Amino acid sequence: MAKKTTPSPAYPWDETLVTGVQTFMGVPYSRDLSKSKAAILGIPFDCGLHPVRQGARMGPAAIREQSTLVRPYQPPIADWNPLVELGVVDCGNVRVALGDTVESFRRIEAAVSHIVDAGCVPITFGGDGSVSLPQIRAVHRKYPDLCLVHFDAHTDTYPDVAGQQVPGTNIVEFNPSTTFTRAAEEGILDVKNSLHIGPRGTVSVQGVFDFTRKQGYELITGADLMERGLKSTLAHIHARIGDRPVYLCWDMDFFDPSCAPGVFTPTWGGVSAREGLTLLQGLSGLNIVATDVNTLSPLHDIGGMSAFLAGTCVIECVFLAAAAEKKYRGR
Repeated sequence: MAKKTTPSPAYPWDETLVTGVQTFMGVPYSRDLSKSKAAILGIPFDCGLHPVRQGARMGPAAIREQSTLVRPYQPPIADWNPLVELGVVDCGNVRVALGDTVESFRRIEAAVSHIVDAGCVPITFGGDGSVSLPQIRAVHRKYPDLCLVHFDAHTDTYPDVAGQQVPGTNIVEFNPSTTFTRAAEEGILDVKNSLHIGPRGTVSVQGVFDFTRKQGYELITGADLMERGLKSTLAHIHARIGDRPVYLCWDMDFFDPSCAPGVFTPTWGGVSAREGLTLLQGLSGLNIVATDVNTLSPLHDIGGMSAFLAGTCVIECVFLAAAAEKKYRGR
């Protein structure tokens, strides 16, 4: 004899019964930017060239996961919600072509162009240091006088080394160490008003600091930063940049590995979490038109602490974008 079953109650559909996909801090997932002034974009790409560490392509997922610990209010500095102020949405990830740097860069540039052309500030994260180049290409088309403010343990402005040229062509392969070398060559940055801040420690190439300066960039080394102090350095940045449009690039290895162990190229002697966040907050007032937080490597993280710190850096970037919106675009 068949067993009788009790039918499930017929509950009416209620949108509150389910949650959406994991987005940064729970903002709406959308590619409709008509009501937004800033948009989140993940870039899960790395060149796969690091001799020891991999995993930067996993950065966006880890940052979104740990962003549940990040909160939108920050009294007394900013006791208001920048996500609401800017109508921030999460556009998801760029569909990169792993193993094909040129095609991946094309897709990254196209995705960022979509955000910029919609009048939004791209707030991106994930990937290694190479992903800044296609983003700068996209932003430069709208802002031809674009400047760079780059916080990193490395300049990412290295000379080309033997073996980088694609065989049979005049194309030089892209990689994280030559990101801003290529940007200078392509003329997509106002290098004379661009700064690298924080390079330190051991490096693999002799003369890289001199090479960086010869490209036209200003270089404030990690030792210079500590000697000047945070306030003096911030004052110099503001005086140097003025009202120029700024691409803010924040490499997570700018932090000391003691507070951010899960990064692509950890380098001892970096700033603490407090010092790094103070520097980010001190950039308020600059004309921030795009930001990226890169080089998180979740495979080497401990308890998600680096991803949590990266997510905190992202919300600081959103605060900076909101301040720039009010100051420069009459919000």
